[in-house]
This record gives sequence, structure tokens and C-alpha cells, in this order.
Amino acid sequence: MPLREHVHFASGGAGLAGHLFLPDSAGAGGGGSLPGVVVAGTWTSVKEQMADRYAEELARRGFAALSFDFTGYGESAGRPRDYEWPELKVRDIGAAVDFLTGHPAVGDGELGALGVCAGAMYMSAFAAEDPRVRSLALVAPWLHDRRICEENYGGPEGIEAKKAAAAAARRRYEETGEVAYVPVVSGSDPDAAMPFDIDFYLNPQRGGIAQWPNRFAVMAWPGWLDFDAVAVAPKVTAPVLLVHSEDAAIPDGARRFHDALGGPGELLWTEGVQFDFYDRSPQVGFAADAAAEHFVRTL
Repeated sequence: MPLREHVHFASGGAGLAGHLFLPDSAGAGGGGSLPGVVVAGTWTSVKEQMADRYAEELARRGFAALSFDFTGYGESAGRPRDYEWPELKVRDIGAAVDFLTGHPAVGDGELGALGVCAGAMYMSAFAAEDPRVRSLALVAPWLHDRRICEENYGGPEGIEAKKAAAAAARRRYEETGEVAYVPVVSGSDPDAAMPFDIDFYLNPQRGGIAQWPNRFAVMAWPGWLDFDAVAVAPKVTAPVLLVHSEDAAIPDGARRFHDALGGPGELLWTEGVQFDFYDRSPQVGFAADAAAEHFVRTL
């Protein structure tokens, strides 16, 4: 059974909380020279939803794996709360890398990164700028650009409507300090970030947990919609594994990202819908096995 340490580290002015998973052979002191992996989950998520799951699976396979809450999420400090800010999330990944590379359990230069869904965008953006990440594994990756956003958010008109709502929410925040929220997931609220019922997020036995408040800061839309993950791909030179399914979210984005990579890449297709990769068998085990094998080859 992997060991789990509750850890804290700083990102900018915010204190972040994380879980460091170590193989049971590492011992309580964490001594040794293990390959390390920083893990990030989907947009709006907290570490207990899917990042912990993958970090624990990697620890079972011999890695020191760190999951954490981004600034303003879960147990981490920072305001506004539950604000999806890609640039800040990339900065937080840098702080997580600083922490993990400095941990006595982790071998020098042996650092990989794993991103689930939108975590793939943020991990890729960080790896494009920081050579300390020597290998990437992207699981059911959500990798969008303007075209994909238009296809998923109601075309140019839908995007502009979200940006207009965001601008009004930003003015309200600057004038009053109040944050306007909509649900992340709701089949009854057309303004929800994902306006349909998703069992993973609504089921308390899966991702509908107390640590996750199911809210999206409306003023975050521009940062999300304008983030171009496909444009990042040519800057990524570390080896990349993408594990995806044709029945999961935007497989075309994964193909286009893979084709544009600046370094070696492998696109591994399997079966399952997007949310199966968050907590279901056999998808999690398949992805964790593939990621571990990839890291062993490339770190």
C-alpha cells in the first residue's frame, strides 16, 4: 500500500496543499532515489477527485507522485476561490515541481508530469517552458484551440456571449469584491460551465465530494476560452504519451496536438467515455500502466 504524506508548499503568495504518494518500500522518511511525477486533474477539480487516484496508482508502480490543489481550490489558499485561471495553474505546477525535485525521495533529474483532461493543457504549457519536466503523460486529454472551443461552446456567438458575461462579472468583482458563480455541472442551468448532468461530478460516490463545491467563476471564461493548447505542442520537446478514446472528449484535439509536437509522441487509443478515465476500471489501470511504462522508458 503506498504511503501518503500531507504536504504544503508555496506558489507566489499562496500556500498550496498536496498529497505526496510514495511506494511503501520508500519508508516513512522518503529516502532513496525515485523518479518523481507531478499529477494534475481536470479543470475546476480538487486533488481528491482524480489526481490522487493517479498519484496513488503511480506510487504502486514505483514512483514518488505529487497531487495538489491549485491556488483557490480545495485545501489550498488563494482568492478568488474556484477561479479557473490557466496562467496561474501553470505557475502552480512550477511550484509543485520545485517541491518535488527538492524532496529527498526523488532522484536528480528524474521528473515526469501527468495531466488528466484539462490538466493536460496546463502540464504541456509548463513542460514547453521548463526542461525539468523530462516526460509527459496525458490521460483523456482536453486539448483545445479556438476552433475546438467554437465547436463546443456555441460557435463565435456562444464564445462572445460567455466573454460578455465574464466582463460583467469582472466589473462586479472589481467594484464589490463579490464573485459571480455558476455551477460547473448542471442539467437544469443553461449557464453552467457544463450544462448537462454528469454522473461523475454529481455522484457522491464518485467525484461529487464535499471538497468540491461545483462552482465556476464566470469571470474566468476568457482565460479558458483563449488558451490555445494546440499552439503549445511545437514547443513541447519532451517525450509525450497521450492515452485517449474516440468516445472521450475532443479526440480531434489530441490528434492535432500529437501531430504538432516538437518532440517524440505516442498516441495510444483505448475504449471508454471521458469520465471513465477519472475513476473507473479498466480505464484508470490501463492509463496508469501505460504512463508508468512511458516514464520508465523516458526518464
